[in-house]
Amino acid sequence: MDDEEIFSWTADERLGLAALLDELEDHEWAVASLCPGWTVHDVAAHMTLSTHTLFLDTLRGVVRTRGDINRVFADQARDRAARFGPAQLVAQLRETAGSRRRGLGSRPLDTLVDVLVHGQDIARPLGRVREMPAERAVAGLGRVLGTGFYGAPRRLRGTRLVATDLDWSAGEGPDEVRGPAGDLLLLATGRAAGLAGLSGPGVERVAAVLQARTL
Repeated sequence: MDDEEIFSWTADERLGLAALLDELEDHEWAVASLCPGWTVHDVAAHMTLSTHTLFLDTLRGVVRTRGDINRVFADQARDRAARFGPAQLVAQLRETAGSRRRGLGSRPLDTLVDVLVHGQDIARPLGRVREMPAERAVAGLGRVLGTGFYGAPRRLRGTRLVATDLDWSAGEGPDEVRGPAGDLLLLATGRAAGLAGLSGPGVERVAAVLQARTL
């Protein structure tokens, strides 16, 4: 896997997400996503940030929030959601599907993770099915587990992840969690929704960790 393949996967995922968004009814855009405090509209707006936001604007936001990049992303997403309607955001996502621009400090795999995970943040609360190719999910897992940005090393300490849809595993410890790579990626990025497709002795402990962090 090289950057060219990652860019190709990302473009394909963006186009697929645009197709899903195009099918939504007006009221579905106001539904709460899996991202706490974000509507489907907010998440869709977030998906256009890396290709439509200037680096300096993000940097100013980081300075303003004293390094709270998650708050910066949330503010930017809500601002774009207020300025652009559903049809406009879908068009922007399609038009820049092949763009290689990335957000502040991110790598190509971060952009892929963004669209894979946020696609589920939108689809699952709406009862929509959005398939996540196992190979792409595993590539995303490699990035998520290898950096502290997503919180996975702390969240999954002592846990061994095992994919059931291809030959892949990661982590060490007595608590094993098994399931499709896509659900493992959701779990690694802190989405309790991923637990529904998982099994193993580690599920209960990780579920408790996720619950504790939402209280």
